[in-house]
Amino acid sequence: MRMRAGEGVGEFKDRRSAERYGAAYQRALAELWPGPRTAVDLPTSHGTTRVYRVGPTAEEGEAAEAVGGPIVLLPGSGGNALMWHRYVDRLARRHEVIAVDTLGEPGASVQRAPIADGLAGAGWLEELLGALEVTGAHLVGCSYGGWLALHHQLRHPGPRVASLTLVDPAGLGPIGFRFYAWLIGGGLAALAPQALRPGLARLVGNSAILEGELMRLMRASMGYRRALPMATTLTDEQLATLRTPTLVLLGARSALHDAPAVAARLARLVPAVTVELVPGAGHALPPDRPELVLDRILTMAARGPAGRRS
Repeated sequence: MRMRAGEGVGEFKDRRSAERYGAAYQRALAELWPGPRTAVDLPTSHGTTRVYRVGPTAEEGEAAEAVGGPIVLLPGSGGNALMWHRYVDRLARRHEVIAVDTLGEPGASVQRAPIADGLAGAGWLEELLGALEVTGAHLVGCSYGGWLALHHQLRHPGPRVASLTLVDPAGLGPIGFRFYAWLIGGGLAALAPQALRPGLARLVGNSAILEGELMRLMRASMGYRRALPMATTLTDEQLATLRTPTLVLLGARSALHDAPAVAARLARLVPAVTVELVPGAGHALPPDRPELVLDRILTMAARGPAGRRS
């Protein structure tokens, strides 16, 4: 892990913090993702982005059974490609999977220039998809990653992306005190003894704290200074311009927003969007409902045209 310096740029506070996180990251990668993968570092104007590629390419599929377009996975705030560890192998059976360490989050990417707002975030993602040379991709974003994916499609629609699957995305409604209380409760529960965590996970509504290796990685990231913009709420005018086929999964009990109100807003504004409220689920949908989220990603990926690398 290299140190970074610069105003408005995510960085570790000192070399010791960076080295501690680097060791935890490599351990988590080996533990959670033992299968084959190709790590690629891609330059953009905001820094170098690490992605992991797994599964058949479109060209390989032409010689065997047909393959759908590539699936590009964007994590939530504070996370990286490893948050998708339980999904990758099954998605990669019929698709190339590209899991991203978002620039400016703790991970293996190296930020060198600020990302000031959603416009800049969309620009970074467009550069990344261009460097990956994909078309017809199925873009999957969780929480903050969903906000970035929305901004990208509002500003850079076109053949690069065939569909969106947004997993309890940010930016669709105001974020209130309840979400910050949920974050604090989950953080404190993650520090509790292992035997107490299942009960605490149910109490706070966050099964992510049961992911032991990811929780160790999260604790190691405490020395990272994140400098990405807040996920501000998209306006009605912005959302009404969305034309990309989109599935939005909302935890019915999500602390991020008023899920029924968000669903009603999307139904009123965006004909291209299908909304599914997941009963009993909160904001941590990927660990809460992995089978459902996996099924919905694959369903959306099957609808769009097969992607081809340029």
